[in-house]
Amino acid sequence: MPDFQNPLIVQSDRTMLLEVHNPKFEECRAFCGSFAELEKSPEHFYTYRITPLSLWNAASSGINAEEIIKGLEEFTKYPLPKNVISEIREQISRYGKVKLIKEEDGELYIISEEPNFLKEIAHHRAVKEFIKDVFKDKIQIHKVYRGHIKHALIKIGYPVEDLAGYEEGAEYHFNFRSVTRSGKKFSMRDYQRKSIEVFHAGGSKYGGSGVIVLPCGAGKTIVGLGVMQLVGSHTLILVTNTLSIRQWKNEILDKTDIPEEDIGEYSGEKKEIRPITIATYNIITHRKKRGGDFTHYHLFSASNWGLIIYDEVHLLPAPVFRLTSELQAKRRLGLTATLVREDGLEEDVFSLIGPKKYDVPWKELEKLSWIANAKCIEIRVDMDEELRAKYSVADDREKYRIASENVAKMEVIKAIIKEHGLNNILIIGQYLDQLNLIAKKFKFPIITGQTPLSERERLYKAFREGKEPCLIVSRVANFSIDLPDAKIAIQISGTFGSRQEEAQRLGRILRPKGDDNMAYFYTIVSRDTTEESFAQNRQLFLTEQGYEYQIYTFEEYLEMKGHAKEIISRR
Repeated sequence: MPDFQNPLIVQSDRTMLLEVHNPKFEECRAFCGSFAELEKSPEHFYTYRITPLSLWNAASSGINAEEIIKGLEEFTKYPLPKNVISEIREQISRYGKVKLIKEEDGELYIISEEPNFLKEIAHHRAVKEFIKDVFKDKIQIHKVYRGHIKHALIKIGYPVEDLAGYEEGAEYHFNFRSVTRSGKKFSMRDYQRKSIEVFHAGGSKYGGSGVIVLPCGAGKTIVGLGVMQLVGSHTLILVTNTLSIRQWKNEILDKTDIPEEDIGEYSGEKKEIRPITIATYNIITHRKKRGGDFTHYHLFSASNWGLIIYDEVHLLPAPVFRLTSELQAKRRLGLTATLVREDGLEEDVFSLIGPKKYDVPWKELEKLSWIANAKCIEIRVDMDEELRAKYSVADDREKYRIASENVAKMEVIKAIIKEHGLNNILIIGQYLDQLNLIAKKFKFPIITGQTPLSERERLYKAFREGKEPCLIVSRVANFSIDLPDAKIAIQISGTFGSRQEEAQRLGRILRPKGDDNMAYFYTIVSRDTTEESFAQNRQLFLTEQGYEYQIYTFEEYLEMKGHAKEIISRR
């Protein structure tokens, strides 16, 4: 029977509409996020879509079809469409129905309890080149194509559960410190320990590959170290940049008894291979000429690695996927704050790194004070007549840049600083001309891609110690930057509608704060422009996590804060 008091409408095209102004909204939002993807989040109804990949990730996390169907029936206003029920059951059942195993002869085989699945796979042209032989109850795969077959099969709708096991790698053991080198007591948080155990699965073939999703500031590096300790082998850690290498190294030295001489850096500056080696994605994907061989591919075979960690796995470059397809016998851990990829390669992460193993809602950690309480505020500012005229005749790409670089944003920055004082503020943007203009006006230091590493480290240290109360940072600060005392972020421009960038930028201020544990994330956009519509898409992932954006015009913000006349009089 219909229950019009419920918040959810499930439609036959596998979209779901969730009513925001409903007492059951929060409970239903958390439920929908466990198996569906948020597509839109305007004022009154959120739109979710149920996809094969979202259902496979749910299945890999232990959620079954009947749990999803029962939950939908509890929240829906109208009876569930029969085709949606069938699709949920079909896709959930597909995960694990096709398995990759290694038999006593050391050969790899695809098996399934569904003979028709095997028959279809054996005759599909996308996988024929990877097949060595076909038997009545199994398909033999060439060993070197373990990753290739998984990648090919997911593209045709068969997510493979890989149970072929792993090479143990060269042994390497270490212990955590109870008191860090910096003199602080150290112990793992419950959710960190649980995520490590879920990934490792007691060292069995049911664990050892997959992705752990935790917000920035929740200690993903600690999780990586915990997995390293359980695996107990030589480890290769892949990171986004050289500064991230230094941060991983500092964390390892601070919290474990691993000696510095056992930690290697493999980057543009150094080529060290040690039991624990940290390398950048850039060095891994380097080629002397376009289309040539990868110069440093030998790094993957330079040591008997037992574990490969992919930090910020949502940024994994496409060439690394190709290299990873040949490393399926190694345990693989992906760490990220969001599985969202703007290039649509989420399936590649699933098949080649592994499915999502553990995910904690950001708001859940906020309630426990493991991350800061964050207020997200969008302030919309007008363009003057001259800029609006220029905007109106520009092409789409130029429109976005014109709106992003609107000089009227300077007054908004001034008002925010007046409200909070110079108190650990990050000003983050996309366009260097804009950032340099702000640096010149406010006399704040700026960090860009051209800033030498030593200078970046000096400024970050000064910021952490309170000697620099405000930093202006370009996109180099989006990822893996350790700014534990950042309290306020002001985003003045971004990469179009990038959801992952929005999540990473909010993450810059989420490390726990003292006192009220509050942080503020401001976004300044030009009113009635493409920047405004892109901002709505940027906010999708964080909206799914339960964050609400308070939206004001600049005039409304000034009025609310009670200093409108003072600011306006100084214009």
